[in-house]
Amino acid sequence: MADLMTTELTLTGRLTTASNATFLGNIGEKVVVYKPIAGENPLWDFPEGQLAHREVAAYLVSEALGWNIVPRTWLRDGQFGEGMVQLWQEQDHDENAIDLVPAESVPQTGWKQVFQGRGENGELLALVHEDSPALRRMAVFDVIVNNADRKGNHILAMTGGHRYGVDHGLTFHREHKLRTVLWGWIGEALTAEEHAGVARISEGLHAELGQELAELLTADELASLAQRCERLLSAGQFPSPSGEMPAVPWPLF
Repeated sequence: MADLMTTELTLTGRLTTASNATFLGNIGEKVVVYKPIAGENPLWDFPEGQLAHREVAAYLVSEALGWNIVPRTWLRDGQFGEGMVQLWQEQDHDENAIDLVPAESVPQTGWKQVFQGRGENGELLALVHEDSPALRRMAVFDVIVNNADRKGNHILAMTGGHRYGVDHGLTFHREHKLRTVLWGWIGEALTAEEHAGVARISEGLHAELGQELAELLTADELASLAQRCERLLSAGQFPSPSGEMPAVPWPLF
């Protein structure tokens, strides 16, 4: 990790579709994504200049879960100052974890339908995602971190079935903000593995994980994180949408 912190970060390009300044670069032979704090656009409902910290906090929770959802992520200096740096993951474009399909073509097995709606030309479409352990774990993770922006293209389908989640700046708000495209398991019981993972976070907040997160999040945000874990463990099942905010992000992808 020392080399990733001290070796020069060389920029090679910019991702122009991102809402905040996002660059591709290299640290030695490693390809990375760099999001400088100075390039974060202010938001009405999240503190200014804190998105990078939330991305790192999401990585720490992912590591504590043991599910390898978030690629390695850390804070360091770059050409435009301190920012979030994350190891680049080259997804398999022949695999697809989530899709919009004609409503009459929803797969009968192996997939979950989230909702149906009308397309630009009035056609009836269905938002679907795969019914896989990897994606279930990501949905549990999103509940824990209170992910307000789980878009379809924030899910990277990797060869062999692994799924990475990226873009976690809009997480850990103390108020309920869950907006996700992964609603296919509403009301289904958590598996023993999922329950154990949430319990690890709940317990870790009183130990090293809590100490690490305290450097990135406020006391109120940590308290809300603990409460979300407790509620999920008590309910033992995937939650339903709640509150006044939309249940899904927009755009969906």
